[in-house]
Amino acid sequence: MSLVLAVYGKGGIGKSTTSANISAALALKGAKVLQIGCDPKHDSTFPITGKLQKTVIEALEEVDFHHEELSAEDIIETGFAGIDCLEAGGPPAGSGCGGYVVGESVTLLQELGLYDKYDVILFDVLGDVVCGGFSAPLNYADYAIIIATNDFDSIFAANRLCMAIQQKSVRYKVKLAGIVANRVDYTTGGGTNMLDQFAEKVGTRLLAKVPYHELIRKSRFAGKTMFAMEDSSDKEECLVPYNDIADFLIQENPVAAVPVPIGDREIFAMVGGWQ
Repeated sequence: MSLVLAVYGKGGIGKSTTSANISAALALKGAKVLQIGCDPKHDSTFPITGKLQKTVIEALEEVDFHHEELSAEDIIETGFAGIDCLEAGGPPAGSGCGGYVVGESVTLLQELGLYDKYDVILFDVLGDVVCGGFSAPLNYADYAIIIATNDFDSIFAANRLCMAIQQKSVRYKVKLAGIVANRVDYTTGGGTNMLDQFAEKVGTRLLAKVPYHELIRKSRFAGKTMFAMEDSSDKEECLVPYNDIADFLIQENPVAAVPVPIGDREIFAMVGGWQ
């Protein structure tokens, strides 16, 4: 049975870059990994495959949406470290619901019997949970992971995600493994003080702190994971958090919990204490 992960976070937070590097770390530790991009932008798996692959919605259009005519080979590309990749894609702008496409992709995975063929399945899901389609991966996930930065907007989105996880946990097994602090920049006096306080408040922890580093940005544009970049001391520094996350996830019974989100007004009230 696969370990199923659902990775969420505010749009533009570096979620897909983080997801790809978590997948790479897991694969290099021996896991057979499937990463599923759940965003109409369909670039989640770009660092793994080095290209924008055909999406599920594009493949379905080619067969007039007859699921039974598709095979795994029609929608899956294999990239770095043997990681299999799938992109849900989305409808043309203004013409449909991206969340619906995510739900269709989840259904197709079931029909193809792919859930039992991997050690780890990682869903990289668009932004905040705003509809049933985008929350669908939580129905299958063992653990949710939230990617966040040390700022108010990111934490506000993280709290909404905690609400969704708490709601889903009533009917499903999903728990929150923790929060990954991304783009942590200590050189400017920044850190994770706000995220630390928020994590404690909702009953979770920071899984890792990913540094704000130019090499990570360059790897993204190069279509590579950090693990595929040229060796350097900077590279080793950047790899540490991704390996730490992978080590946490592959241990037996990693500590996780159902979060206890706080109210919107309480978050605003906390702002003064963060300044």
